[in-house]
Amino acid sequence: MTTDHAQPLPAGPRRIVEIDSAEALRLLGSVSFGRIVFTRHALPTIRPVNHILDNGDIIIRTHESAALTSRARQADGQGVVVAYEADDIDPDRHLGWSVMVTGYAHLVTEPEELARCRELLNPWVNQTMDYALRIRPDLITGLRLTAANT
Repeated sequence: MTTDHAQPLPAGPRRIVEIDSAEALRLLGSVSFGRIVFTRHALPTIRPVNHILDNGDIIIRTHESAALTSRARQADGQGVVVAYEADDIDPDRHLGWSVMVTGYAHLVTEPEELARCRELLNPWVNQTMDYALRIRPDLITGLRLTAANT
């Protein structure tokens, strides 16, 4: 049984090419949506979020009752280890890129900086997002999917 929604897979295999950290950050800044990974009750937790890139740091907005807000508050200024991933993969051609960042997330507490983050980044969800997190990348990796013959 076939459906009208079925799309043929592209011909040929794909090759994975590593992207340097500067190019990876440039690509990350070209999209506004990603996934943040953190631990909750000792298990990995993933949340989709929108973001901006600010001087090489990733900024996301969060709210009072968010698990990540609570974890960052409990970190006593040391930050919370997180991973962040964003990509742009063409679902039909299976070409594109993926960037992964690992680093520490800190609550933005300085009033002027928080106001600036609120001005620059509008949450996509209809919920009050009074907090902002700044992720300082320590490890940046990126991969590009290209046609095997390029």
